[in-house]
Amino acid sequence: MQNDKTIEHTGIVRSVDNNQVIVNIESHPACSSCLASGICDLSESADKQISVRDNGYRLERGQKVHVVMKQSMGYRALFLGYLLPFLIVITILITMTALGVPEPVSGISALLSLVPYYSIIYFKKEKIGKSFSFTIKKTD
Repeated sequence: MQNDKTIEHTGIVRSVDNNQVIVNIESHPACSSCLASGICDLSESADKQISVRDNGYRLERGQKVHVVMKQSMGYRALFLGYLLPFLIVITILITMTALGVPEPVSGISALLSLVPYYSIIYFKKEKIGKSFSFTIKKTD
């Protein structure tokens, strides 16, 4: 059951510690039911582990659960991971080109501007990660 305001995936509990649960989510691409999926690289599925704060359920290893995230958190992740870096690159590229800097230098500078951006993201990952909250719902 998925609400318009949430993103929900089914997963299996891998471990339960004090108030933290590790859930393994297997993502299935849309083409997994295709007959050619065995030879197609696009059909590979990947397991993802998500750390979730236990919200009082008595969970056991191997139990099926739903991991729920607000849809707005997904939009925030897209913004931080793709849109903001794109805007940084385009802004620097246009600004440097307008100032008369040669195009190769402008292009390289615009791309190199991502190094400090992603460095900041890397060093602030704990703080950023705390703002993305997942919850668990037991399956019926």
